[in-house]
Amino acid sequence: MNGKDVRKLVIACDAGMGSSVMLAGQLRRALKKHDVTVEHTPVDSIPADADVVVTHTGLADRARRGAGDAPVVTFEVYLGDPAVDRLVKAIKDGGEIGA
Repeated sequence: MNGKDVRKLVIACDAGMGSSVMLAGQLRRALKKHDVTVEHTPVDSIPADADVVVTHTGLADRARRGAGDAPVVTFEVYLGDPAVDRLVKAIKDGGEIGA
């Protein structure tokens, strides 16, 4: 999927300390000018219209089951993870996601 085609990005999480909420806020700010909606949802309730799903590595299998055909981008750390940085760059510059 080309990053320029992303309109809805979902942060899929599990009950926790709110770190994924901070990541969602960071992504909203980073993608504000790129017409991308960022939503924060439970990993077991990923909306069918998600273009790409971002989740912690520990939730990857559950996210893939609920993501349909949307690529699932996994990360290790909530803020400053290189996988998330690559995703933001792909959306801004039109690079490939999930390749």
